[in-house]
Amino acid sequence: MSVSALPLKEVSIADLFFSAERQAFEVPIYQRNYAWGMDEITALVQDVYDAFKAGKPTYFIGTLVTFHKGKRIYEVIDGQQRLTTIYLVLRSLGELPRNELTYRSRKKSTDTIVGLGAADFGGAARVDDGIASGFESARKAIEDIVSESERHRYAEFFKERVHIIFYQVPKDIDLNHYFEVMNSRGEQLEQHEVVKAMLLGKLDDAGDRAKFNQIWERCSQMDGYIQQKFPGNAASAIFGPSRNGFEVGSFDELPAVDSVDAGTNSINELKDAPPESSASSSGVRAGARFQPIIDFPNFLLIVLKLTRMGDAGFDPASFTLDDKELLKQFDTALGANAKLGRTDTRFVKEFGYNLLLSKFFLDNYIVHHALDEERPGDNPWKLQRWEWHASESGDKGYPTNLFGADDDGSQAKCVHLLSMFEVSFTARQRKNYLLYCMLYLHAHRDDPRKGYLLFLSDLARTYLRDVYLGPAEGLNDKNTPKPGSFDAAVLERVEAPSGAVFQMRDLRSTAEGCKGLDREEVLARLGDGRTATRGIPLFVFNYIDYLLWAKYFDDVRGSAENAASRKAFFESLVCGDFGLDAFKDFYFSRTRRSLEHYYSQALQARKVSCGGPTVAQINCLGNFAMIGHDMNSSGSDWSPKVKLDHYLDPSGKVSRVSVASLKFLIMMQACKDNEGTRAAGEEWVYDDIERHQAAMVKVLLGEA
Repeated sequence: MSVSALPLKEVSIADLFFSAERQAFEVPIYQRNYAWGMDEITALVQDVYDAFKAGKPTYFIGTLVTFHKGKRIYEVIDGQQRLTTIYLVLRSLGELPRNELTYRSRKKSTDTIVGLGAADFGGAARVDDGIASGFESARKAIEDIVSESERHRYAEFFKERVHIIFYQVPKDIDLNHYFEVMNSRGEQLEQHEVVKAMLLGKLDDAGDRAKFNQIWERCSQMDGYIQQKFPGNAASAIFGPSRNGFEVGSFDELPAVDSVDAGTNSINELKDAPPESSASSSGVRAGARFQPIIDFPNFLLIVLKLTRMGDAGFDPASFTLDDKELLKQFDTALGANAKLGRTDTRFVKEFGYNLLLSKFFLDNYIVHHALDEERPGDNPWKLQRWEWHASESGDKGYPTNLFGADDDGSQAKCVHLLSMFEVSFTARQRKNYLLYCMLYLHAHRDDPRKGYLLFLSDLARTYLRDVYLGPAEGLNDKNTPKPGSFDAAVLERVEAPSGAVFQMRDLRSTAEGCKGLDREEVLARLGDGRTATRGIPLFVFNYIDYLLWAKYFDDVRGSAENAASRKAFFESLVCGDFGLDAFKDFYFSRTRRSLEHYYSQALQARKVSCGGPTVAQINCLGNFAMIGHDMNSSGSDWSPKVKLDHYLDPSGKVSRVSVASLKFLIMMQACKDNEGTRAAGEEWVYDDIERHQAAMVKVLLGEA
């Protein structure tokens, strides 16, 4: 039987895990360990939630390929990462599947799956850290995204409306041959490959197809600088004699492609095409690599939205950055060309040019994360452009700081602002900030560095004022922005000769108004001690930490211990002097994704009857701290004093990366200040929470 004739059916999650007749899914030993992290799990929970809120009758979540071993036991050939995640989400929702998920010859993994939810994972001698971490990530994602009142309906939607394509490989197939096919170029056509074929088909000229194909293939390599991806002569023509800038003004000005295949014109040709050779095997020089902050399909959507911003009648709110909508969005864009009086060829050329220019800006003007693991005191976020220089042995290049010597602090501040946005919006389809950065950089391409820091600062303040502290109708019942809230705050509709179009607002006039926000309204949103906050998004805490770092950078960096400015600095933070190293070494760690009550909920429940704080008093900005989710899960019920002793353990056993929130360090120092002057257990009470909150609101509103 041919692979194309494999039997398949559409099934729900309930069909997989809650079928009337029991079945089991077995992950074989040749499959790699479970490896999905917080980003992938959160994206899955969020995507299903969006479909749930939109009332979609069905939401497809991918494919599952199995081999039926008999007795309704299915060996998982492809899709085990997604299948395991589905199981973890079900368990996080309080559902106990009838059908088993097991791991052949991996007792540790099977025991961990069986013991999910138990403190000791069912007494397992060893725990599969990947599965355990995935379970915690799933629980955290559901807690952050799905309100308690929605939890039951969301679980029913997840089981009944979320569907998967279920392949069952026939018994008589050669599995070795099947794996070979699965790993070959023709295994599955990705959506972005279909888009490429569709766009190439709109170009009649072979030279234009060659140019577009080269742009697409070079830009799809997201882990390195675009300047390195082009052969020397093309790089010189596109990126300038010094290869530091971007020299061409349109698609037609790009140099002709001599030896690169013109690409394919049809889906069928693309299916049958051999694998593309990588840039490294095409004579392109090796160089610095980094962890990309976005994948290619989602980047395509950002470039497409940017390209369509000038289209009359285009509504940014109707455009989603979800890569599952990739084909739909490109099909819609092409369908609008006739109405706009624009040929498909012109649109494809414009998009191709914008793709290349945007990749240049992404690589050289947006932060990327170093390949190395995070280490305390060593900021892994880099904002560097690729610089070439000539030598006797040929042109060589290296990454160098975007702002060079950085005498005015622009380099450090831009790094912190961009990484703050990035850790606040880790999900690839939530990176609206990246679209706005691209709009700014495209509009100021002659000198992008001039005014860049001011733009990023204004964008952050606009997010705070007009989204997170803006109209309540722009937020859901957990104070999380609804789809379209960011565009509504940053973009404005203007009249043009062709009709109404959208462009960026003057963010300076919007952002400067933070000092004019009503303090009582701000406290009501964040928690005023009388009414518990409905939720405080991570961006607010990240932005506070940025403002605290910037205050240090501008006011006391390098100050002596007895300097008056340093004394005033810590007095404004309402805590004792705990040194400046924490500020100097601060960076936005990607592990800081969890909120912790410093005065814990468990402690509050025990103490309220004897004069402890109320639920409203501990659910406010002054008692919440950012922390690594691993640390949060281990110490969430500790008292403030126990947390202080543990997190600031001088032995260094506890990673400071997990507690590297400046706001949290200030809270712990305030707690430490009270040691010896109050009764044991009273080091952090509501009066301290209230004073700390007042200080942080001053920082947030620019009053400190």
